[in-house]
Amino acid sequence: MVEQPGAIIRLSKEQIGPASEMLVEAFFNDAKLTYVLPDDTTRREEGRNIFEFHLRYGLNYGRVYATSPTLEGVAVWLPSNRSEVTFWRAMRSGGMALQKGLSKDAMKRLLAFAEEVDVYHKKHLPISHCYLFFIGVDPRLHGKGYGGKLIRPMLDWMDRKQIACYLNTQNEKNIGLYEHFGFTVVEQVSLPGSGILHTGMVRPPVVQGE
Repeated sequence: MVEQPGAIIRLSKEQIGPASEMLVEAFFNDAKLTYVLPDDTTRREEGRNIFEFHLRYGLNYGRVYATSPTLEGVAVWLPSNRSEVTFWRAMRSGGMALQKGLSKDAMKRLLAFAEEVDVYHKKHLPISHCYLFFIGVDPRLHGKGYGGKLIRPMLDWMDRKQIACYLNTQNEKNIGLYEHFGFTVVEQVSLPGSGILHTGMVRPPVVQGE
């Protein structure tokens, strides 16, 4: 996908554990995570299992960047042709461990949610693009610019390569932040299975010189 942008680092396999710890805190009250894991007494443990899987998937099929070795923030980017988590891709990324680390009901909710999101993703941007799978910042460090530090280098690279970018969010508070980086809302919908408000956003590449 992309050479390593300046000022951020590639996440290593050895950092998956601590990065997952940070991410579960970042998303602890997120609509998706609370839907998949409604019991807040087990959400941290099971949530870590989910993020460990997502990070392994990102390392296998895309790029995972962190702000620094201190892991103030982490972002997973995927090429669109590898954004769908197929059975075999999941198995290569620790799918069996994830299944053992979640209750059956949680696993069902996670899979159903992913299927719904994939449908809208394909609808919103059917051409080749880069997908911001997720970005999370340590909640103790919000407002310090770490999100922008992770996003800007990748968007600059996409502009140079003339590649569009897609993301979705289940947090309306994040829409303004993404709009600041040039994303526009293409659709907002209440997901049938969960009732969660789902927002798809697209950023066309900026033509150099404009």
